[in-house]
Amino acid sequence: MPNERTNGSPRTLKTVSRAFDVVRALEELDGAGVTELADHLDLSKSVVYTYLSSLREEKYVVKEEGQYRLSLQFLLVGEYVRNQSTLYRIGKPELEELAAETGEYAHLATEQHGLGVNLYKVSGEKAVGSDYQVNKLQRADYLHFSATGKSILAHLPEERVEWIIDRYGLPRKTDATITDRERLFEELETIRERGYSLNDEEEIKGLQAIGAPVKNRHGRILGSISVSGPVRRMKEPDYHDELVESVVNTANVIEVNVNMEETDDEFPTFS
Repeated sequence: MPNERTNGSPRTLKTVSRAFDVVRALEELDGAGVTELADHLDLSKSVVYTYLSSLREEKYVVKEEGQYRLSLQFLLVGEYVRNQSTLYRIGKPELEELAAETGEYAHLATEQHGLGVNLYKVSGEKAVGSDYQVNKLQRADYLHFSATGKSILAHLPEERVEWIIDRYGLPRKTDATITDRERLFEELETIRERGYSLNDEEEIKGLQAIGAPVKNRHGRILGSISVSGPVRRMKEPDYHDELVESVVNTANVIEVNVNMEETDDEFPTFS
């Protein structure tokens, strides 16, 4: 996954950037000792130890049996950030209802820094791929091969989509992944016309997903939802049509509830 740091910026503090290098390395290595971390970052052990000590002092790192790991402080911060999202707070119960209704995995996502961020996932009784979905919840990902991501791209300004492609490219996940810019823009136009997106084995072979956008009352894209399941089940015509209707209807309900909350302070007052 590309690094989001803006190298060479005169406003970048090297010490802060390096502290986050240490954090990311601890995540990638699933914990590490000072020597392993120093080798991984190509830094001296004394420098790495200083950063680890500072992070530990601030309760963002713990030391267990000689290994340094990220602490639960990140969970607390993450939960705070997620709960600040109106899309998450309003979308969560609707997503749970969608998963219960369809029996499939349901997803709620948004875009930040040109990448897809999964705000919430919930599994229905027939859902498959739990380990993969849990891991995906823990990281940002490219937008062009997922149903949620393509729904978001389809409703972003064209210049924003161009920037995202220029920044991250169109990496291939499977043989079905769209990796051509022109073809992707054709797909995004199709999504806008029919009102929903498809991930047809573009992320994982054998898995299909159906997505729909969630927009505010001004038409700005807030995020998207989707359901995913095995291709053989998802492609059954009647079942496919039922899922499309369920996903689109759920997205519409979330939109209405978001827009109602956003307009709460716009009612006239009387004296």
